[in-house]
Amino acid sequence: MQNILVIEDDSRVQKTLVRLFEGEGYAVRVESDGLNAVAACRAILPVAVLLDLMLPGVPGREVCKRIKEAHPEIPVLILSAVSHVADKVLLLELGADDYVTKPFSPRELLARVQAAVRRSHKTKREKTFNFGDVSVDFARMELQRAGEAVSLTAHEFKLLRYFIENPGRVISRVELLNDVWGYENYPTTRTVDNQILKLRQKLEIDPAQPKHFRTVHGAGYKFSPA
Repeated sequence: MQNILVIEDDSRVQKTLVRLFEGEGYAVRVESDGLNAVAACRAILPVAVLLDLMLPGVPGREVCKRIKEAHPEIPVLILSAVSHVADKVLLLELGADDYVTKPFSPRELLARVQAAVRRSHKTKREKTFNFGDVSVDFARMELQRAGEAVSLTAHEFKLLRYFIENPGRVISRVELLNDVWGYENYPTTRTVDNQILKLRQKLEIDPAQPKHFRTVHGAGYKFSPA
């Protein structure tokens, strides 16, 4: 039986989530504070984490960061009564896989969790890929360029993986937001440009004249492995 970790201190929301996911055959572990939640994630290795932002003890942002640093392959979906743009941007850049505002539709939340789990499983199946002087191991979340280790954030790995899975195809900013960030109403497509700039700075020989992560003006971006 697959585990779902719910990190939430509102008993009513806890009960709703337990009923929802147990009804779908998951085993649900509930934690109400951030410190215990990080330890619980390490102990049960859930297929997904549902994380409330407003927690006693360790804040939700810090919990998200700690979980993704230790277990980048585990999807983390944020639940929050706050819909501030800054919160969404920060959390998604820390590696959160989705952001759901309360009150939420249980069926929609279930669909988002299941989609995140499918993406995670797909990432695990294929381990390594090489392009140019870059070698990336997605299973270990490790990357080397010209034999030297390069540090990528959890979200940069996700974005890179999406490009590698779609070589030579023009991908719009909206598609990247929907499929990589998993958030259909993301506040600005400028976030995509900033993330791709970071990939170029880390992985291109000349970021100003990119060979692999190319801009297609008026349409989006295209990944060229050769």
